[in-house]
Amino acid sequence: MQKHLKIDTSQKVTPLGDLYGIFFEDLNHAADGGLYAELVQNRSFEFDPIDNKAYHGLTAWEKLEKKGAKVTLEVEDKAPINSRNPHYLTVTAKAIGDGAGFMNLGFNTGIPLEKAKIYQFSCYSKTETAVEKPVVIKLTGAEGQVLAEGSLQPENNGWRKYECTLTATATDYSGRLVIEMQETGKYYFDMISLFPADVYKGRKNGLRADIAELLADCKPKFMRFPGGCLVHDGSLDSEDRDSLYRWKNTLGPVEERPSRRNNWGYNQTLGLGYFEYFQFCEDIGAKPLPVLPGGYDPHHQRMVPIEELGPWIQEALDLIEFANGDKETEWGKIRAELGHEEPFHLEYLGIGNEEIGEPFFERYTYFHKAIREKYPDIKLINSSGPFAAGKEYERGWTSARENGSDLVDEHYYQSPEWFLANYHRYDTFKAEDPKVFLGEYASWGNTYYNALAEAAFMTGLEKNAHAVGLACYAPLLCNTDYVNWRPDMIWFNNHEVFGTANYYVQKLFMTNQGDYLLKTTGENFAESVTAEENRPLSGKLIISAAVNTEVNCREIIFEDMTTGEIKKAQGAALKEGEQLELFDTKLSHYRLKFIGEKKSGTRGFEISFGYENRENRAIWELGGWQNQDCLVSSMVKGRGSCLTQSFFVVENNREYQLELEVKGRKIKTYIDGVLMNETEDKLPILKELYYTASVDNNGDYIVKMVNVKENPITFTLTLEGQEKTDLRGSRYMMSGYGLDDMNSFEEPKKISPVQEAVVLSNGTGEITLPGHSIVVLRLSKDDR
Repeated sequence: MQKHLKIDTSQKVTPLGDLYGIFFEDLNHAADGGLYAELVQNRSFEFDPIDNKAYHGLTAWEKLEKKGAKVTLEVEDKAPINSRNPHYLTVTAKAIGDGAGFMNLGFNTGIPLEKAKIYQFSCYSKTETAVEKPVVIKLTGAEGQVLAEGSLQPENNGWRKYECTLTATATDYSGRLVIEMQETGKYYFDMISLFPADVYKGRKNGLRADIAELLADCKPKFMRFPGGCLVHDGSLDSEDRDSLYRWKNTLGPVEERPSRRNNWGYNQTLGLGYFEYFQFCEDIGAKPLPVLPGGYDPHHQRMVPIEELGPWIQEALDLIEFANGDKETEWGKIRAELGHEEPFHLEYLGIGNEEIGEPFFERYTYFHKAIREKYPDIKLINSSGPFAAGKEYERGWTSARENGSDLVDEHYYQSPEWFLANYHRYDTFKAEDPKVFLGEYASWGNTYYNALAEAAFMTGLEKNAHAVGLACYAPLLCNTDYVNWRPDMIWFNNHEVFGTANYYVQKLFMTNQGDYLLKTTGENFAESVTAEENRPLSGKLIISAAVNTEVNCREIIFEDMTTGEIKKAQGAALKEGEQLELFDTKLSHYRLKFIGEKKSGTRGFEISFGYENRENRAIWELGGWQNQDCLVSSMVKGRGSCLTQSFFVVENNREYQLELEVKGRKIKTYIDGVLMNETEDKLPILKELYYTASVDNNGDYIVKMVNVKENPITFTLTLEGQEKTDLRGSRYMMSGYGLDDMNSFEEPKKISPVQEAVVLSNGTGEITLPGHSIVVLRLSKDDR
C-alpha cells in the first residue's frame, strides 16, 4: 500500500510557544576558560583548596627570573583592594638584571594569541616605595618570544587600576602573559586581566565570540541559567566561599564579586554573572530563564528553617524586580545603573534544580505563594528530580499540581534506545496539568546515532505541545581539557570550537520550530520492535557490593513463578569489586529473595538481572548516589537508563528482606515487603517514519521527518489546502553518516545539515528519505 503523509494546513492544533531553548551551566569550565572571555586563570589570586585540593593562591602563576634576577611571590591579605576578594600578590624583585617578574599560564595549553588581534590588559597595582622605571607587560609565545609589549607606571599611593592595549605580532595558542619589573622593589598586584578585544557584541567584560556565535546561530527561544547542580550545592550562608549560588553576589564591578567554589571541582570568578546572563539572552533573542535555590541543599541535606525562609523568598522577589522593575524601583534602579534602563522582560523563574525529598517541596510552597501573590504573570517552574519516573518524580508532580505551578522541570540522561522506546512518553499527559519543562536531557554520546535518536524523540515533544512547554539539551559546553561530564553539545579548547551532531539536530529544530503545530496524518507506515516481541529479561542474576561498601547476603531463594519450583543458593560476604553469581535463567517470570545487610561503606547493593554481560543488563541498586536511592536501571551497550527511583537510605548493620520480581520486561522490587519500584524496561518500537509539521507566523510550513532505520523510505507528502499552490523553499538534510561518526576539531562540520532548494508542485510530491536520515522542509508560497 502506498505510504502517505498528509498535513492539514487549515488546522492549527497547538501553539508551540517557546518550545526549544538552551541550558547554560558552568561545568566543564563552560564559563571561566570558556564562554567568559577572560584569558587569565586565577586573576585575583583567590584559588583555594576549598575549590580543588590541588589549588593554591598561585595556581596558574609562575615566577620568572633571568640572568641573576631574584623574585619572590607571596599571596597576602593584609591590605586588599576590597574585602570581597581579600587576596593579592606581593612581588619582591631584586638584582633585576635582564628580567624579573612572573607570568600566567592561562587555560588549556596557554593564552591563545592571534596575529594582528588586539588584547585589553588591566590590573590593580601599587608599590611599597616610588619607582622610576615602568612595569613591562608582555604577551609571549610558547618559546618565550615577545609577541606584544606594553607598560604601566605603578605608584606608591594606594591601589589604582591600570590598563593598556596589546597587539599580537604572531599567532601562538600556547602564549603567556608576562609582567616584568625593571627596578628593585616591592610591588603589589590584583585583578590581573586579559581580554580579547573582539568579544561578542563588543561588550565590556564580554564573552568569547566564536562560542557565543554558535549559540546565537541556534536562535533559541530561551536560555536556562546558571545551572544545574551548582545552583543548590553549598553552604546556606551567602558570604561563605562555598555557598549556594546567590545571584546578588554576581552583580557590580568584577573586582567586587566574591570568588566562589564551583561544585564541579574548580573556581568560579562570577565574572559571568546575572547581568551578563540577562544581557546575553537579550543579545541572542532568547528569553531569560533563571533558576534560584529553594533554601535547600540536597547534596548535603542542609535546609533553611521554615521560619527563616523570608530573606530567600525576598531574594526571588528582588530578582524579578531587577529584571522587570522600572528604574524607580530599588532593584530596577540597580539594573539601570549597570547600563540597562529598560526591563529584561523576565517571564519564567525556576525554583530549585532536580530536588528530591520532602524538605524542598515543603519550602517550594512558600516561594510559590509569595511570588504568585506579587507577580502573578511570572511562570513558575517546579522540580521533579533527576529521574524519569518513580516516587520522587511523582512527588514533584504532586507538588506542582497542588501549588498550580506553570511547569515541572524534568531531567533525564538515558540511552538512545530508551529515547526511541519512550517516543510516546508525553502522549497521555493532560493539557490541564502543569506543562513539562524538559530542562536537561541527552542520550549518552555525541555520535550520529545519538543525534538520530534524539531527533526522533524531539518530534514526539513537538507533537505533544499540549503537554510539553519547554525543552533544552544538556550540558551545553565543554572545554576539552577540563571534562566533568559527557556528552556535551559543543566542545572547545582555547582557540577552536565545534558543534556535535547533537548540536546540529538541536539547531535544526530550534531554527525551524514554527509557531503552531499542524494536524498531521500518516497512512500505511509500519512499526517494528528492534528484537523479538517482548523479549523477557532473562539471563544471569548477580549480587554485588556497591562502591566503597561491604555487604552480606544470605537465605537466597530463586522461584519460578510459573511452576512454583524453588532453588536455593549459598550466601556470601562481599566487598567492592566482588560479586556472587547466582542463577542463569531463561524464565520469563521469576522472583529472587534474600536477606541483605550492609556492614560498612557509603552505598549499598547492586543486583544485576537479565545479565548478558556487564554492558547489557538490568540493575536494582539500593543506596545509590549519596546513599539516597532505590532505583532500577537498564544498561544497553554500556549506556545506562534509570527506569524508576525511590528515596531510600541503607543503614549499616541492619538486615533487609529484599525481593525482586521480573515478569517479561516488567519489574517490581520490595524491601521488607513494601513495594519500592515498579517499572517496565521497554524495547524500542521503531516507527517507519517520525514526523511533525508546523507553521510559523510568516506562513512558512515546516515539516520535520526522521528515518532511524537503515533502509530508505519513499512516500507521498501532501499539504492539504495548498493543492493549487507551488510551495518553494529549502530542504535541510543530515544523512550518509556512519552511526558511530562524530564531529571533531579536525572535522568540525563532518555531520551537519546540507541545504538544497526544493519545490513542491501543487502542494504535493514524492519524498524519499535515505536510511538513517533527518530532513526538515521549510516551504512558503512566495519563496521567502
